[in-house]
Amino acid sequence: MKKALLPLILFGLLVVAAGFIRASRSECIILGDERSDIYLPLLSGKRVALLSNQTGIIVVSPDSSVHILDRLLDCGVNVTAIFSPEHGFRGTADAGELVRNDVDPLTGVPILSLYSSHGDNHPSRESMDQFDILVVDIQDVGLRYYTYYITMCRLIEACGAYHKQVLILDRPNPNNYVDGPILDMSLKSGVGALPIPVVHGMTLGELALMAQSQSWLDSAGNSCRVTVIPCLNYTHHSRYNLPVPPSPNLPNMQSVYLYPSLCPFEGTPVSLGRGTDKPFQQYGHPCMADKYTYSFTPRSMPGAKTPPRMDEQCFGVDLSTLPYKQIMAEQINLSYVIDAYQSFMAHNPDNAPFFRAFFDKLMGQTYVRQMIIDGATNDQIRARWQQDVEQFLELRKPYLLYEE
Repeated sequence: MKKALLPLILFGLLVVAAGFIRASRSECIILGDERSDIYLPLLSGKRVALLSNQTGIIVVSPDSSVHILDRLLDCGVNVTAIFSPEHGFRGTADAGELVRNDVDPLTGVPILSLYSSHGDNHPSRESMDQFDILVVDIQDVGLRYYTYYITMCRLIEACGAYHKQVLILDRPNPNNYVDGPILDMSLKSGVGALPIPVVHGMTLGELALMAQSQSWLDSAGNSCRVTVIPCLNYTHHSRYNLPVPPSPNLPNMQSVYLYPSLCPFEGTPVSLGRGTDKPFQQYGHPCMADKYTYSFTPRSMPGAKTPPRMDEQCFGVDLSTLPYKQIMAEQINLSYVIDAYQSFMAHNPDNAPFFRAFFDKLMGQTYVRQMIIDGATNDQIRARWQQDVEQFLELRKPYLLYEE
């Protein structure tokens, strides 16, 4: 860990150290955004920008919740701007859809674009001039190709460049294991920005501290003052059910747990259920009718305006009832992609390619695609990346805020 960053990390830890003493007294996980007695004093007298979306809620009781934006405003915090990631502040935009400047209709707070008018992947100077400190409260799902962490990292870089502070209200990671290959940075893209495995098993707070200390951000981002308000009563073995879907096509916990195994289908012609009531819980293709009787037909709908294989009957596999323990035991299961590849190639009258370049970007290495083409099994491919998993588990240890 670099000496220059040590005080910044310790600051974030010492602010909340007393809270860990109380952690063993309750089994209930307390999120960072619930600990207002700690973070509200840090926001006093400052202009605040918020990185959040529909997941930024504080559960008040089993029957009620309040959004972090409303809580901050009710407490007299001067919220001057909102940044929203992929899918927008209310979580209704399609994957990859550009979120432009807007105004939140419920509060009147301006929603600022994450991109400058020149197409840069950082906010404009005009946007950055509107606040003093950025508050991050957003639910991640712990995968390298889930883009919320990328948005956070780009904003940390921008905050460093404009001498702004960052306050992360930490949240649990529902996929709290480590699996998959580490990203080959020659494949860096909008679905992979850091040299981490597909499933990194860290919270956003932990990942931000690691990215800074490992100098994975630009020079301004590496030196930005970041404070993390950790969760209480949480460990890397805790099971946490998300109270709100993190994005339109992850509507339930089954989809969140299957996401690591099914998202690679985005780099193939096979549908994974976007445009149905079971996105990321099934897969299929019209040419697989000879092998499977189960079918679904993707339609245009909010959050999936033009889904792959729209209006085509797809035949394949339903994973919506697969037991949680089996999904967790298998972790990333490439058997589904292998099965679809073999079926597709056997019943493909047009001899169309199965893999697209996007598949390599998702997996973060080219060897996964090549091994599938060469006939390797799921176990053989997984064995190839086990050294990456072991290396990352060791590398991340200094930055963990919670017990492994």
